[in-house]
Amino acid sequence: MLTKRIIPCLDIKDGRTVKGTNFVNLRDAGDPVELGAIYAEQGADELVFLDITATVDNRKTLIELVRNVARNVNIPFTVGGGISSIQDVSALLNAGADKVSINSSAVRRPALIDELALQFGSQCIIVAIDTRFVDEQHVVHTHGGRKSTEYRTIEWAKEVENRGAGEILLTSMDTDGTKAGFAYELTALISGNASIPIIASGGAGSMDHFYEVFTAGKADAGLAASIFHFKEIDIIDLKTYLKEKGISMRL
Repeated sequence: MLTKRIIPCLDIKDGRTVKGTNFVNLRDAGDPVELGAIYAEQGADELVFLDITATVDNRKTLIELVRNVARNVNIPFTVGGGISSIQDVSALLNAGADKVSINSSAVRRPALIDELALQFGSQCIIVAIDTRFVDEQHVVHTHGGRKSTEYRTIEWAKEVENRGAGEILLTSMDTDGTKAGFAYELTALISGNASIPIIASGGAGSMDHFYEVFTAGKADAGLAASIFHFKEIDIIDLKTYLKEKGISMRL
């Protein structure tokens, strides 16, 4: 049985960790490098750093952040936000990132997934899918969740796998920041149709929510932000709880 992963997510804006609800109302949650080091010590399996207001101007800032994280954190970490070329990925991996996450750029030009997987290997290419339930359908959104697309979530998930993505980071915008639980049914639907790992994101508020997304949701990893940033749940307590409930965990 493969071990399930617990992944704290750090949304970065102007060099600081922030957290909001349904992608808005952001508040400061601390220094990303310090938080990342703490989570690594607490037993996090991986980390995700997302530059949520990524622009070309911020690229050098983000690369410096990646170097700082690599110096201070001893677990794998993923970086995302504004990545749109082989050059972007090369710079971030060379700075110390283990994986990159792409979203808007993949929707804009799906062949980018093929190119990155061919150049760097599928194992370090994550495609993030931000999805919202609209008119009885799960619809892919881009630009930090602000822009609806023509893609339907389940079909898009199949396409990104076929194009060479190594993992899918699935964020339900409907549950994000609500602490009411992950989107279990959607996660299970995509997990059941994919042969690559699915990272579930959006809605974690209790230890039970992780248990449910690993069992009912069939997710390979559970990602959360505010419950870790604001010390509502301790990572080692969460992993101990899940292991006691029969979920395979690395302690």
